[in-house]
Formats: sequence, C-alpha cells, structure tokens
Amino acid sequence: MRTVNKIYINGEFVTPHGTETLDLINPSNNQKIGEITLADEVDTRNAIAAAKEAFRTFSKSTVDERISYLEKLKDAVEKRNQELIDVMIEEYGGSKQFVTLSSNNTNSWFDSMIESIRNFEFEQTINSSKVLLQPVGVVGIITPWNASNSSVCSKVATAIAAGCTVVIKPSEMSGLQTQVLMEAFHDAGLPKGIINFVTGLGNVVGTELTINPDVSKISFTGSTAVGKLIAKTAVDTMKRVTLELGGKSPNIILDDANLEEVIPTAIFGAYMNSGQACIAPTRLLVPENQIDKVNEIARATAEKVIVGLPQSENTNVGPMVSVKQFERVQNYIKIGLEEGATLLAGGEGKPEGLEAGNFVKPTIFTNVNNTMRIAQEEIFGPVLSIIPYKTEEEAIEIANDTPYGLAAYISSSDVERAQKVASQIDAGRVCINGFRHDPMVPFGGFKQSGIGREYGVYGLEAYLEPKAVLQ
Repeated sequence: MRTVNKIYINGEFVTPHGTETLDLINPSNNQKIGEITLADEVDTRNAIAAAKEAFRTFSKSTVDERISYLEKLKDAVEKRNQELIDVMIEEYGGSKQFVTLSSNNTNSWFDSMIESIRNFEFEQTINSSKVLLQPVGVVGIITPWNASNSSVCSKVATAIAAGCTVVIKPSEMSGLQTQVLMEAFHDAGLPKGIINFVTGLGNVVGTELTINPDVSKISFTGSTAVGKLIAKTAVDTMKRVTLELGGKSPNIILDDANLEEVIPTAIFGAYMNSGQACIAPTRLLVPENQIDKVNEIARATAEKVIVGLPQSENTNVGPMVSVKQFERVQNYIKIGLEEGATLLAGGEGKPEGLEAGNFVKPTIFTNVNNTMRIAQEEIFGPVLSIIPYKTEEEAIEIANDTPYGLAAYISSSDVERAQKVASQIDAGRVCINGFRHDPMVPFGGFKQSGIGREYGVYGLEAYLEPKAVLQ
C-alpha cells in the first residue's frame, strides 16, 4: 500500500496542515491500494499566497521563457509516461486502450500551446491605441477523476503560456496519479510558486479557491451541478470562469450512411473511457425505417465488446471508478427498464467472473423516446440509447432537445449534407464521419455544458485580460 502524504507548494513537497485521510481503492477489485492525506483551507491559502508572489515576476516573462518552461514540462511528463499509464489503470480503472491514448494527448498539450503562443500577438494596435493582452492572475485549476493527468496538463499548459500561476486541485480520488505528476512537474525545474498542487475535497479546497479574492480565475472540468455552484460563488469576487461540464451527445446517423460501418463505430464510441466521458455519444439517432437493421447490427456489435480487467490490451470497457458510480449506472439501467425502453443488450448486474469490481454490462436500450430520463440525463457509464427519427429535421430537433451541448456526431456518405446538419446542431464540437481530436481547435459547451472554451488560441485568450492604452 502506498501513502500520499505530501502536497506541492512554492517548489517544495510539504506535509499538509490538513489531517483527514482518504482510502484509495482499486476499482477492479475494490481493494485498498493507498491512502492520501487531504489538504485543507490553510494549505490552500498557502498555495494561493505562493502563486500570488510568483505571479509578480512570472507575469512579466517573455514568450521565449514560457516556451522554455513548456518544453521542460513536456520532457518531464514524457519521462514518466509509462508510470502515468500504469498508475491510471490501477487507480482509475481506465482500459489500457483508453489510458494509452489519453497519455499521448497529455503530452500533446504542451506542443499545442507552444505553437499557439509562438506567433500570438500579446500586444496589438487598433487605430492609434494599443491593446495589451496580459495574464489574468492566479488561476485555480479543478480537475476530474476520469482524465486526471490530461486535464491537469491541458490547463497548466494554457496558464503557463498566458503567464499565469496556478493552484491545482486534482480529484482526491486520483491521489496516486497526482503524486507522479507532481514529481514530474517538480523535476521540470520551473521557478518556485508558478505551479502548486493542493489535493483535497471539493467543499474544502475547491471552495477556498472559489472564494479567495487572490484567485482571479477558476478553470473547472466536472459535473454541471458543481459547475453551477462554482459560478455562483465565483461571482462574489468577480472571478473569470471556464467551465467544461456535462454532456449528452447525439450521434446522428443520416439515412444515406452505411449502417454496417457506422453502427459498430457508434457502439464502441459510446463506450469510450468505459462510458465515463463527457463527450461520449450516448444518444444514437437513427432513421425510423432502418431501426430493425440498426438493432440487429447493434446487438451483434455489443456481443463483441470486451468487458474485463483494464490491464488487458483487449479490454474495451473497464470498471466504473467507484462503487458509488457503479450504483449510479445501475440505477439508470433500472430507470430505463421502468420507462419502457427496449433492452437490446446488457442490463442490470455485473458480468460473470467480474463480481469483485465495479463492472457494468455494456447496455443498449432501443426504441427510446427522447423525453425519457435515460435520454436526457448524463449517466456516465456504458449505457447507450437508440432513438428513432422520421425526418432529417426531426433528427436535428431531437439532437438539440437536451439541456447539454458539448459534442455531437454525424454520419453520412454526403459530407456537404453532414456539414449542413452540423451547422444546425447546438454543440461546441461536431465530428463528421468518425471521432476526431485536435488540440488546436476550441473545446467547450453550449447551454449547460459550460462557459468558455479551452485549447489553442481560444483557450489561451480565456487566461488573458485585454487592456486598452489610448494615446
């Protein structure tokens, strides 16, 4: 068993003032694998003070200096790549397939920010006036458990690129992963106070970051419910906020798509990161006159989905992160049955031979009405709803009939037709004919999927304040 009893403040590993501890559990077997000592408000204030002091100097750094820091961070993280993969599999339960992909993305954030600032105009001229884009200040970074390392690196890279200092509150459930990342960031050798880690509970550390007047901005990824609380609290000190929240992404299969190709892709896509992904396409919209064929292909595909121990390269769906998350998903499967949706695959209970862990049977409901809770609420597990539509216009209406608007997907043999549909979808990102990722284009949500954008220049600008100098 490993013990995580240090946090990282002002360039040093320090013993927390907080004394509360939390067990770290392997979700594959629910065995205790570690224990973390949680930071408290005092620790958070100390970290904020260190970041505030460091900001006085770092805010005046040059682009070349920031690029140098980003390169050092990238090199330090890459050196620990295999260790980060192994600990994420063990502590989070992410499948080897997903975790390896996530780790590659983690390394790319530094490259994308280097590219973003290399020719970025931090000083612009409008008429006879100058507009200076200066760093916003100390940033409180709050990240989730479903992609801890990638989320931390993405936000830190953007903050460093902008000239901001940070206090990071990772998920307390990611303590072992955070330990490795802290050590990597320390090895990068940045000046003291630019990067600080304070791992603790959201209602303790997260609240202090949100109310503290010395924090200028909060960048949060997590649930819509928590995001709303942060936004409400942050307004008292007029903090800037970037909120990347929940999703209930539609995947529209147009009537000219090749079902034999797109339906298997859609099924496996819905189960990305074991279904614990805010961008997962968990609403599959298909032509009503093709529903029987869709169901046939979907059922056959579901039989090929491998649920198993996350260490296996063949595993598609690993365990849910915790017993609590497992029970949440089970409850939604029960709700789907009660609402009258047709169970096509999976269902309640655990797969045979995996009873010790938090494993869920990959589940597909068909003939789902978009008003059902399983179609409207984010489940965050391997549960897919197949929703029939009559016309293209109705498909667009159903896709937009959700409180969320994070991502959407469209399949069609006619790309121009798909682009026309994409222009009518209320979502921050729309992928056509497959799943794509680009760290240079904006990411964020419409409606209750969040406020603001991350990645590339759009993400960078959210960490900058424009100052107009008129002369």
